[in-house]
Amino acid sequence: MTDMRACVAGAAVHLAERWIDIAEREAQIAAASAPFVPPAGLVRRLTGVEGVHLVAPDQQASDLAVAAARKALAESGASVGDVELMIFAAGSQDMAEPATGHIVAAKLGLTCPAFDVKNACNSVLNGMEVAAALIAAGRYRTVLITCGEAPSLTARLRVGDNATFFRSFASYGFSDAGAALLLRAGANTSPSAPGVLGSRFAADSAAWDSATFRFGGTVARDPDQERAYFEMDGSRLRRSIDGLGWGSLQPLLDELGLGWADFAFVGVHQVAVADVERYPEDPGIPADRLILTLPRHGNVASASLPLQLVRAMETGKARPGDLIALVGLAAGTSTGLMVIRL
Repeated sequence: MTDMRACVAGAAVHLAERWIDIAEREAQIAAASAPFVPPAGLVRRLTGVEGVHLVAPDQQASDLAVAAARKALAESGASVGDVELMIFAAGSQDMAEPATGHIVAAKLGLTCPAFDVKNACNSVLNGMEVAAALIAAGRYRTVLITCGEAPSLTARLRVGDNATFFRSFASYGFSDAGAALLLRAGANTSPSAPGVLGSRFAADSAAWDSATFRFGGTVARDPDQERAYFEMDGSRLRRSIDGLGWGSLQPLLDELGLGWADFAFVGVHQVAVADVERYPEDPGIPADRLILTLPRHGNVASASLPLQLVRAMETGKARPGDLIALVGLAAGTSTGLMVIRL
């Protein structure tokens, strides 16, 4: 056992300023797709999303990350000179090369090492896993994780038939946001000490092609390229996630001697409200431990867990000393669980 543990010293989000009602999003699809007309109100009925945040035309994934990072540094009292490593963790990117982390670092004025971690909607959770391991190993004492998600740009608004509409359906709830987490080394003296207590991940990589976005980034993007849009086989992806199941994460809770009721707050990646409403029954997360961000803010990809964490801290649901759990579900397919004491 090492004598260091990664502690959450700061968390912030930045939501893209333009917000539109999901009915307006459906109207955009109808206008672009005539004579095909998608079923009115279907996105709200099936996902519970009421509206989404959209990046400005001149805004990149890196800009969203930078805005959130500046908030996290300011609120935690840290400076750019304190950051020893910066990890950009997101499904979105500015371009294929270089790593978006270098673009974020340059915009922030950082001179430390920087790199990207990408695993769809589990990107931030995996970024935290990497940062926690490096801090525990004594490599770094202060790590800044940044995230810039602009998945709305992958939504295909012009569709010609029902089949294309339903392959693209999940993207109509996509929303744009930045997030940042500042992790600092703390003493690993006891289970009651603050910091990351453990994490566990599982994957069904054979299902990788059930949800794809095959081309481009927020800078290098060709809207006429057929593969420049998100497509998903929803049934196959759900079967893959269900196959991994909550049981793939349970060993970590058993190892720590914890149950879902022991947490003050449980963040779970949110795609549809109906899914969240089932969590009190399966896997048994008490309803009052959850925070629902999806209706107002849409599916912000890997920024979802930081957004929920920030809301939990703002509302007093998660306070210093509390145990919290972050649960990731992502295309790829992968699941993850991180247990933290604030």
